[in-house]
Amino acid sequence: MTPDAEFGYELLVCRYAELAWHPSEGPRPAIVSRQLGTKERRWDTLVIEVDPAAFAARRAFGDRTIDSDLLHVVRGAPAEWTWYRDALPDPGYPWRYVRQAVHRAAGRDLIEKRRDGNRIQIRRTRPYPDWVERIVAVENKPGLDRSAADRLAEQLEHDVTTALADEAWLATETTGERVEPALLREMPVEAGILATDFSQGVDADVTDVAWYPSDLSPADGERRDDETETLRLEIAERAYGKGWRSYHDTMRPDCRHFELRRDGRALVPHCAAKDKTPTARECSGSCPEFSPEPPQWRTKGWPIEGGPGKGFERLLARRRERERDRVERIE
Repeated sequence: MTPDAEFGYELLVCRYAELAWHPSEGPRPAIVSRQLGTKERRWDTLVIEVDPAAFAARRAFGDRTIDSDLLHVVRGAPAEWTWYRDALPDPGYPWRYVRQAVHRAAGRDLIEKRRDGNRIQIRRTRPYPDWVERIVAVENKPGLDRSAADRLAEQLEHDVTTALADEAWLATETTGERVEPALLREMPVEAGILATDFSQGVDADVTDVAWYPSDLSPADGERRDDETETLRLEIAERAYGKGWRSYHDTMRPDCRHFELRRDGRALVPHCAAKDKTPTARECSGSCPEFSPEPPQWRTKGWPIEGGPGKGFERLLARRRERERDRVERIE
């Protein structure tokens, strides 16, 4: 069944996208993340369509996000030893910050560094790949009423105008009922409409395309400016590192009432005390029902593997890695 909160619906949309993206054009290799964006705009769900071979090359740089400062170093690192200030483009800010990023990048084995007298030289360990094919933004609204349609129309219009993403979608729940056409007409014509029915849980065939989106990518022979392309790559890197199962970072899986429950082919958090899918705000140390795991749970294993909360975190991490492996194998 569809979880109570919009947060729960968001998780189901993310799992659907992981299983069956693209909804109208057939399977595409993609990774999925949630609650990412820019200073001006935060998206519920982001689908990063990737080139599998280039994605495999990206994975060789590790599982963590390569942030904007590190990207400047990793992408510009030369094949041969070079003073870092000769090797890297002018950052537009003091070089001392670049030097700090060089040390961080070397500490994560993203590049190599050495000293030549007073100068720090760098070289790449491997080329940074062009792994991002397309970025798709999805807004999730299970209950689409008039006020929600007005707000979403403004947000989707922003996505269409800026064209930072290659497609913009609205996902809304139908549970067998028809979405009111008047509400859909509030949406910009360039945005796609995805009608979902998660009443029996998540699977690959639980959605219908109520409206097909326009392609917001540059026309043939055109390209986005360098600043926009860099921003898109930074967003994709954050999506890669965070994924969509990172909700345990802002919730309390160490509470004895925290559970993971199956909803079709998805696992979603569940509060046994309240018998519902909690939001991150509800699932906190200030919750009246919060009951931390007893010490004897937390000290299980050797040397200390922790109790059920740590087990949930490891399970979600394994599922993320399994999906990364699957994307890498798609031809």
